[in-house]
Amino acid sequence: MELVIVLLVAIAFVVLSTSKFKIHPFLALLGAAFLTALLSGLPLSSIAKTISGGFGGILGYIGLVIMLGTIIGTILERSGAAITMADTIIKLLGDRFPRMTMSLIGYLVSIPVFCDSGYVILNSLKRAMTKRMGVSAVGMSVALATGLYATHTFVPPTPGPIAAAGNLDLTNNLGLVIGLGLIVAAATALAGLAWANYASSRYECGEDDEVTESYETLKARYGKLPTAAQAFSPILIPIVLICLGSIANYPSAPLGDGTLKTALAFLGSPLNALVIGLFIALPLVKTSEDKPTKGEALTAQVSDAISTAAPILLITGAGGAFGAVLKATGVGPQLGETLSTLGIGLFMPFIVAAALKTAQGSSTVALVTTSALVAPMLGDLGLATEMGRVLTVLAIGAGAMTVSHANDSFFWVVTQFSKMSVSTAYRAQTIATLIQGLTGIVTVYILSLILL
Repeated sequence: MELVIVLLVAIAFVVLSTSKFKIHPFLALLGAAFLTALLSGLPLSSIAKTISGGFGGILGYIGLVIMLGTIIGTILERSGAAITMADTIIKLLGDRFPRMTMSLIGYLVSIPVFCDSGYVILNSLKRAMTKRMGVSAVGMSVALATGLYATHTFVPPTPGPIAAAGNLDLTNNLGLVIGLGLIVAAATALAGLAWANYASSRYECGEDDEVTESYETLKARYGKLPTAAQAFSPILIPIVLICLGSIANYPSAPLGDGTLKTALAFLGSPLNALVIGLFIALPLVKTSEDKPTKGEALTAQVSDAISTAAPILLITGAGGAFGAVLKATGVGPQLGETLSTLGIGLFMPFIVAAALKTAQGSSTVALVTTSALVAPMLGDLGLATEMGRVLTVLAIGAGAMTVSHANDSFFWVVTQFSKMSVSTAYRAQTIATLIQGLTGIVTVYILSLILL
């Protein structure tokens, strides 16, 4: 019981330090690792080794994958590929279902691009479509935001889900995380869309009275846009390769044990697949007046990607250090045994992630911290199988979207770019993320009844 109390103190430390005292999550998680190690009585001589080993272990496992995914996303963002994706979907769906179109655009764009950046990129498109189709700006804003949010918390190569998968030893089976993540994300996107339809007739925002630029003007700002094949390939091809690699590595050997399996296992390794995706994305790099050569433009975009990924890498590493300390203390089996008697299973990581998300605002921190926390106790929760680990990642993802409010940067991106009042944003956007999170965990639970 003493170890459980130590764990609760550590969690309270992370929540209070990040939410109330605004300490960076990296320092909060690192501090929690030292605090847990000292309070639990780990030998002083082993504390530094345990923490540094956990930090380096998770980054060696997943760090390059996060970095490559961020570089690809930055290239797609700067080249106008997100606009091409949106344009392709609009041509396929037409003007009959504007909010569904907006949600689907967000759902696809947020796989390689952070939801905050995705909203900024697509906001002008959303405004142009809102005026062109004569529909509610609030409904369109919520549809876009919830579509972006859905894949952001469930589908690699977004860094949060990748880090959680790494903490739960699933890096070599990301294909299964992607496949089931797309299903759960689709359910949450549909739930968000349903709420967007409801909100569209009930709420208004400043954007409703604005005159905005045309869709054609928006596209012209990017110059020559990539083709649909160029825009989708850098992310879809790695995802397909990762999924095929997971199938090839499946214990039943569905593709045999010969050359085909070896080749697909190599190409489907997340690191190798994202290297291929990066090479596919390189022709999209655009020069500018201040970066007149492809090399200079690429270097600038890689530098921007490193700046974006660095905090995530540090948080992920600190989460790995915290997880290593928890594993060394043996708190996992003790807490797992207690929780298993309650029969809450997958709802336990969901509740922890939701509490962390609501308290400190970052979905990535909630994903990393919760996955590090539950990793040592999966066996006691009955979730130590490959499928159990995958579903645990998705349960954590559902918690990590519950809920987005004033301490979440995405909440303010949606609020400010849509010119919503804070009270309207709470009713429209925050409630939408609550509905999405609950839909997510219900979907994961239904999948567990079928797959476990």
